Amino acid sequence: MAKAYWIARVDVRDAERYKDYVAAAKPAFEKYGANFLARGGAITELEGKARTRNVVIEFPSMQHAVDCYNSPEYQIAAKIRQEVADAEMVVVEGV
Repeated sequence: MAKAYWIARVDVRDAERYKDYVAAAKPAFEKYGANFLARGGAITELEGKARTRNVVIEFPSMQHAVDCYNSPEYQIAAKIRQEVADAEMVVVEGV
């Protein structure tokens, strides 16, 4: 079974409230076996318009990744994130 990865590109508008998102998302990430590979950190813009925060999260499978996003636990967190940040998120299957 191939692993899967959330790739999120985020511009945070309210850093203090974004901490609430991080705390609220933690139970879903723990439940679905999330492993953070990149969370924030320095970036180098190579092509296109970069966002200020970039996150890569590994999951055991595509199903785990999608189920995590759709879970009631994560949807509580997502509402907070959507109020305080602009983002694009995709799930990509690993090789």
